[in-house]
Amino acid sequence: MKINQTLTFDQLAEGIDQLSEIIKIKAKALNANYDSKKGSPVFTVDGKYTTRGWTEWTQGFQYGISILGFELTGDEELLRIGKEKTLNEMAHHLSHFGVHDHGFNNISTYGNLLRLSNQGKFEASDWEKEFYRLALKMSASVQAKRWTSIPEGGYLYSFNGPHSLFIDTIRTARILLLGHQLGHRMLEENDQQVDLLNRAVQHAMISAKYLVYYGEGRDSYDERGRVSHEGIFNTNDGNYRCPNAQQGFSGFTTWTRGLAWAMVGFTEFIEFIDAHKLAVKDYVTVRSSLMKAAQATCDFYIENSAANGITYWDTGAPKLFLLSDWRNRDAEPYNDFEPVDSSASAIGAQGMLRLGRLLLADDPQLSKKYTQAGLTTLKTLLTNEYTSTDVNHQGLLLHTIYHEPNGWDYKPQEGKAAAGESSMWGDYHLVELAVLAKSISNNGYYRYFDDIK
Repeated sequence: MKINQTLTFDQLAEGIDQLSEIIKIKAKALNANYDSKKGSPVFTVDGKYTTRGWTEWTQGFQYGISILGFELTGDEELLRIGKEKTLNEMAHHLSHFGVHDHGFNNISTYGNLLRLSNQGKFEASDWEKEFYRLALKMSASVQAKRWTSIPEGGYLYSFNGPHSLFIDTIRTARILLLGHQLGHRMLEENDQQVDLLNRAVQHAMISAKYLVYYGEGRDSYDERGRVSHEGIFNTNDGNYRCPNAQQGFSGFTTWTRGLAWAMVGFTEFIEFIDAHKLAVKDYVTVRSSLMKAAQATCDFYIENSAANGITYWDTGAPKLFLLSDWRNRDAEPYNDFEPVDSSASAIGAQGMLRLGRLLLADDPQLSKKYTQAGLTTLKTLLTNEYTSTDVNHQGLLLHTIYHEPNGWDYKPQEGKAAAGESSMWGDYHLVELAVLAKSISNNGYYRYFDDIK
């Protein structure tokens, strides 16, 4: 990435305002025209949202876009959509025992609604707020139950089963943190009480140790900041066995959306434990480990994205070398070889902005590096090349990728890379990135756990 050292949040305010107007139009149109009976919208095919059965992890993003759109614009219609759809469509996500995605679905909806109501952005009765609280508590318990114990602690296992640790889950694990903040008591067999904060911290520490690389000679591909999508454990003895990938090219290359989940997941974890340091066992050690992971992954992103801050779908994609010198040129969505994944960029940019904030007091120079890298990426995402202004295209963020190895993503032309399409997670995280940037521009800050009480 060629970091723009002079960009400011104020300079991007106009672009965020323009995006906000597009959000209003598209969120309302999708709500009016998409048939939820078909399943959750996942990604677009030729500009139209469609579903793709794998796991139910995107519906909360759909309604969360309306809720965050209300936060950006004050549009009451968006709030009405978000509230009604959360009430009528999201209950089964609270009791979904088969996925590791509770933090995606339920913080995006119930969490945002509770936060905004407590901040006075809209009026809610005590019972309405209690409804949101109860939903978050139940979601935290269901997510926390997906637990594999190992000698070093444990982790929240993925939908692949108890042997499988996904890097994605570092961000969904924040539902446990909200459960802790709300004072929830999770009880297992024989009324054994589970410490949700401790369980979440153990998961974060295991993820930082086994899914992030630090250039310390762990294996032949141990490049600092590289991330493996999945870690495989032997559930008989709890030993780590090997890296793996579900959506990346291999366990020895870096699927960039997984990298981005790590960037934002670790930084948000640090923000939370900083606010709850008295409750965190071995706080100094934990924070140091998570900061090491956050910096390594953000540095890897900066070093392995295109000049304009956009990343390709996997840094080891087999045909990437055919895009000669791709790190020093702007990303090319419409190419013949490998797709970009702008959703990874929208997620990762938020991680870089948060890391810049975390380092502001201790290392202003390093803080500026990450802040400017995040702004560089955001500036690109706000251009017409990446933000869709076409009212006939139902998505917001163009050039996102779901599952390149499975060939699920739509290709506008045979023989070329998949391009031109949107996804629910890409759209949501572009909107969330705009909320964060606008808040900072207004001398504030946005954290998912603020005013959750």
